[in-house]
Amino acid sequence: MRESMEAFSRERERERERESRTCRIFGHNVFNNIISVENLLISWREFLKGKRKRRDVCEFSVNLCDNIFNLHKNLASKEYKHGKYFAFKINDPKPRDIHKASVEDRLVHHAVCRILYPYFDRKFIYDSYSCRINKGTHRAINRFREMARKVSKNDTATCWVLKGDIKKFFASINHEALNAILKKYVNDDDTLWLLNEIIISFNTDVGVGLPLGNLTSQLLINVYMNEFDQFVKRTLKVKYYIRYADDFVILYKDKQYLVDIIPTLSEFLENELKLTLHPNKLYIKTLSSGVDFLGWVNFPRHRILRTSTKRRMLRRLKQKRTKESIVSYQGLLMHGNTHRLVKELKNELLLKGVII
Repeated sequence: MRESMEAFSRERERERERESRTCRIFGHNVFNNIISVENLLISWREFLKGKRKRRDVCEFSVNLCDNIFNLHKNLASKEYKHGKYFAFKINDPKPRDIHKASVEDRLVHHAVCRILYPYFDRKFIYDSYSCRINKGTHRAINRFREMARKVSKNDTATCWVLKGDIKKFFASINHEALNAILKKYVNDDDTLWLLNEIIISFNTDVGVGLPLGNLTSQLLINVYMNEFDQFVKRTLKVKYYIRYADDFVILYKDKQYLVDIIPTLSEFLENELKLTLHPNKLYIKTLSSGVDFLGWVNFPRHRILRTSTKRRMLRRLKQKRTKESIVSYQGLLMHGNTHRLVKELKNELLLKGVII
């Protein structure tokens, strides 16, 4: 166990040495690129999509040029301070605490991600699917099916699946550990200052937690969990592994191998990332018995919508039967074996006079 950890540390150190020149070139102008008026204006246009009529956005727009130039000035002089958050709750599907930053701070988040995302995205493994361009849940479950076919040799052998989940994921991200990881990639004090200003703007406990709702949180959790991804792929040499945010699966032909690997995964998460596997959401089962992953129950030759997802969909359609929501759910159902459910849904909506 300890040898695996030490091997990972040595490998990561060698990798950092190989990338040091790239990091320096990257870090030389990155801060100026982030805070440039041009980048702030482009980020503003991206931020505006779907938000033009919101009151706080309209208020910021009234004096847009002054606000942009003042923000640029404060960032350049490092007088910028991230503001407080407005907290509210949603149920999607379980109760979640969302923290909304001010328009100015959200504009900074967009500006940061617009410059940093392309660099970090190249560092991520192929099978990381959360909050990445041309990835997402549908590609993740299709990749799961592809891996399952390889492990089961086209359903002629048993495919075992280890399904894991991180306990209180966003609320448990350690600020010190996150900043240490960022320093491996970004050799620029100004950029690190800005990232730290965003990171420390939120705490669920002292020095812990990232807010659900920040665009930067989506990027930072991938940077954070990339350490785990690299450990699984490079040190443990796991071939069939997929991660989406805090959910991950490992597919293998032998159950005992998956049983033996759990303590190693748990130790790495706790020691290196200060995270804990959720004991109630950790299991090993055969694909033929149905594996619940990203809202779908996956079987060797088909997948069906999770019961709770189906109930939530029907409940929301009863509350708000707009054509847009119906089309959205029809698009969702196309990704699984849901012919009967689609037929039932159409019949119910037609009975209620909803045109689809």
